[in-house]
Amino acid sequence: MITLTDSAISAVSRFISNSEKPTAGLRIEVTDGGCSGYQYGLRLEEQAGGDDTVIECGDVKVLINQESMPVLDGMEVDFVDSIEGSGFKFTNPNAVKSCACGTSFSTSDDGSPTKTCS
Repeated sequence: MITLTDSAISAVSRFISNSEKPTAGLRIEVTDGGCSGYQYGLRLEEQAGGDDTVIECGDVKVLINQESMPVLDGMEVDFVDSIEGSGFKFTNPNAVKSCACGTSFSTSDDGSPTKTCS
């Protein structure tokens, strides 16, 4: 299960209400890349895919594709708004290493070497 904090739900709801396109929900996915092997991807989607897991978090639907679900299972997404900046923060129990950038990580079974952010 993936959860969004109240702050994340509020932020995503704002993004959806400001979107000019119809929105089915927030897609969260994992792609290869980043400093540590994997990186998070977020975007508003117009419709869910056929193999998506759809999770309702308050007024927000979260869409997760089949490949990303095992790596994201148990993750909490928060939205932080501070003087240093604002953005999404991921707390993923499956991540065993992460980069200082906060958006790149590796798991115990991905076999990818950890690199240093530049």
